[in-house]
Amino acid sequence: MSGSRDQQLELLFRPLQLPCGATLKNRIAKSAMSDSLGDGTGNPTESQIRLYRRWAEGGAAVSIIGEVQSSPHYAEKPGNLVLDHRSDFKRFEQLAAAGSIDGSLLWPQIGHAGAMAYPEISRPKGPSAMDIPGLSCGALSRDEIGDLPVEFAASARIAKQMGFGGVQIHAAHGFVLSQFLSPLFNRRTDAYGGDINARMRLLLEVVDEVRYEVGADFPVAVKLNATDQLVGGLGSQEALEVVAALDKTGVDLIDVSGGTYFPGAQSASDAQGSGPYFIEFARSAKKRTRKPLMLTGGFKTLDQVIEAVSSDAADVVSLARALVLEPSLVNDWQKNGKLEDPKFPRFTSAPEGGVTAWYTMRIHQLAEQRDEEQALDVEDALRSYAARDAQRADIWNAHFSR
Repeated sequence: MSGSRDQQLELLFRPLQLPCGATLKNRIAKSAMSDSLGDGTGNPTESQIRLYRRWAEGGAAVSIIGEVQSSPHYAEKPGNLVLDHRSDFKRFEQLAAAGSIDGSLLWPQIGHAGAMAYPEISRPKGPSAMDIPGLSCGALSRDEIGDLPVEFAASARIAKQMGFGGVQIHAAHGFVLSQFLSPLFNRRTDAYGGDINARMRLLLEVVDEVRYEVGADFPVAVKLNATDQLVGGLGSQEALEVVAALDKTGVDLIDVSGGTYFPGAQSASDAQGSGPYFIEFARSAKKRTRKPLMLTGGFKTLDQVIEAVSSDAADVVSLARALVLEPSLVNDWQKNGKLEDPKFPRFTSAPEGGVTAWYTMRIHQLAEQRDEEQALDVEDALRSYAARDAQRADIWNAHFSR
């Protein structure tokens, strides 16, 4: 890193203008996490509204809500939000307003879980039918595929009407657009399957439809895997081809992440590495696009954040778990002169999904303003997480069956 500490920090807190004209007030974002704080009917809760107000007050340039469904039929979890014509618009307006204070932006991450939709509340379908241990799904029909760009765009239009500052299209982590990109999930032989140009077709159609629906001046981002981190999945060379194709679209920001929640696979965020996971891919992607690039995954220290931005590996760095541990971290770094790094807990022999459950339940404590309480241990967090899902699955099924 070159320059004095003050110069490095000045670069980190320099505004960034997106191609659509909107401005991020600094170069640090709150990444999408499945907070699972919806009320079970797809609408925000008071605690969720408080949570996103806290992250806005904490100084993040943009916070991204994961995961917001365009339809209730393929949800990732029963605590997800659903943004469609049946939504409680007043609640969504309150959420948008709370997350937009102090110059921050709040973006819903619009998604569709596809093959990995939560079975208790849906009938999972992906690009191709699959029946393997831990995952069984049908194949989406051509008509159902054709509906997806319209559904994503409708949610984006409503998001703009509700006062949100932009949207992110979720094409990472094994959700449906990611599944179409992946040769592991996508074994179609029609126009949506085959080489990477055919497999990215749906994503490009979604991007074009969303941009058309929201107009030229509303931020539209895409979250993309650098790699699925699965044998037979999307690899980095094909991912770079997707980046190059997105460069020719109306996208304002490309968010680079990686990994998938495929059953039995380790998520990138559970890795015990010491640095950003996908920074070398980001350096390569910068050569393939003029779009601003955001990098997500593995950032644990201020030095890592500064290095990514000052070396031009990324225009924006997105933090997730660091802002669960310290929701005011961005302001602490910028305004309060606090340059200490977050203290990440260490987990030994955590069961599958246990670390994710721990952070999700910690988010729940933040939302309830109970973060001074001792966090649950991993086993208790996993049990509480499962119990909450079961309770909200009942509410979800009763509500949406009507």
